[in-house]
Amino acid sequence: MTSTEAAAIALQDHAALWSMGEIRASDVVNAACDALVAGLDSPGLRILAARTRAEADYDVHDLLPAALDELGLAFYPVGSEAGQEAAARALARRMLAGELTRREFTFRIHQRHGHGLPLTERLAELDDEYDILEYGDRTVDQVDAEVTAEACRLAAHPTVAAEPTDSPS
Repeated sequence: MTSTEAAAIALQDHAALWSMGEIRASDVVNAACDALVAGLDSPGLRILAARTRAEADYDVHDLLPAALDELGLAFYPVGSEAGQEAAARALARRMLAGELTRREFTFRIHQRHGHGLPLTERLAELDDEYDILEYGDRTVDQVDAEVTAEACRLAAHPTVAAEPTDSPS
């Protein structure tokens, strides 16, 4: 994978996580800066990357969809199932990169989606298993291994088809 491909995936992940309320708008601006440094370029990306932290909360909502579109990346409307799935895949990549523990990963998925998102149902069940380890016959290592396998399954598909949108909501 080239650095521009990795930067595109990282920007897409940040956008999905932001649209689902997982990260701050300033994190998206930082990802836009990183994407420029890695060699991605478009007028909208430059404008997005130029936002200050103070401006990010106000401007990302309007600037992000166009910047992603110019790069051929998807914008997921707030609350959309495709956006929820993209955010879950982004969290899986973060866990595999060591940015989240397995327990934190399952907790965040379970807290955000409960048992209602088919893509992450097994992760919600595994979060429940962490809670009852002392009463069952499974070990932390066994549950951790299954969480890692689920994260690998999710991370293997870096993008999800975008739901059509005329404007951000």
